[in-house]
Amino acid sequence: MKWITRSHVHVDRVACPWLITRFIDSEAEFLFVPRCSVEEIAKSTGAIPYDIPNAELGHHGDECSFVSIVKKYELTDKALIRMSKIINAADTDSFDKDPIAAGIEAIAVGYSLRYPEDLENLEHQFYVYDALYAWCRMQTAKE
Repeated sequence: MKWITRSHVHVDRVACPWLITRFIDSEAEFLFVPRCSVEEIAKSTGAIPYDIPNAELGHHGDECSFVSIVKKYELTDKALIRMSKIINAADTDSFDKDPIAAGIEAIAVGYSLRYPEDLENLEHQFYVYDALYAWCRMQTAKE
């Protein structure tokens, strides 16, 4: 399937492709386009929009797109639920809600500076999210 969102990826627009690729659609193809073109290109390509205003897989209330995807696809892995709290706090600038959120934000900014091209950014940052997920698995195994 094709998935589409705004270009210039940041926390949620990296975490969502990671989640999609690892747990929903291992053959996913991601399109990153200017904000003003997302809806038009989604219609013409059949791509699933995420992390854009009014999208089913977008922000809803205080919850980011990562959380919307976890809910939509009924992902119940405790480590993913823990991870969703970190991603949500980082993406919504609610750093007081999770002690790891500010670090994820800092990493996202750093990767954006090093790898301004979206697909290259994803390629490198997926390792960070793999490591974060591993840490979340270790943390939730203790519960």
